[in-house]
Amino acid sequence: MSTENIEICKLEDLDKLRSAPKLNKKQSKNLLNQLIHLIHKSDWITIGIMSPTLKRGINAVRRIEEKFKYDEMKCITLPSSDGPIFLKANQKTGEIHARVEFGLGEGILISCQNYENSLNSKTIGPFPLDFFD
Repeated sequence: MSTENIEICKLEDLDKLRSAPKLNKKQSKNLLNQLIHLIHKSDWITIGIMSPTLKRGINAVRRIEEKFKYDEMKCITLPSSDGPIFLKANQKTGEIHARVEFGLGEGILISCQNYENSLNSKTIGPFPLDFFD
């Protein structure tokens, strides 16, 4: 599905996408404001990164940590070979795990988590890898 002709106005517009769309400044600001609201209501977040390289994936996590003033998470599991990666970062545990995985889209997925089990966690995205730059 091409993202060129899709109007992205709210976070839900990203749900049907396999890869992050190209966003203009207005769209990025609007989505970021919506996302900040959800993140501040959650107890912690998990971050999924689909990236062509490990370096770009780690960089995307570092930008999120800076944006929200989170402690830097530690890389626990890293792939031994180059290739496209899926990276999962868990703010609660402070751990990052990455593996080489082919056939994924590209982008950032954020899941807002809560200690209260009755509150459902929601995965939002994909956002462009440079969304938090």
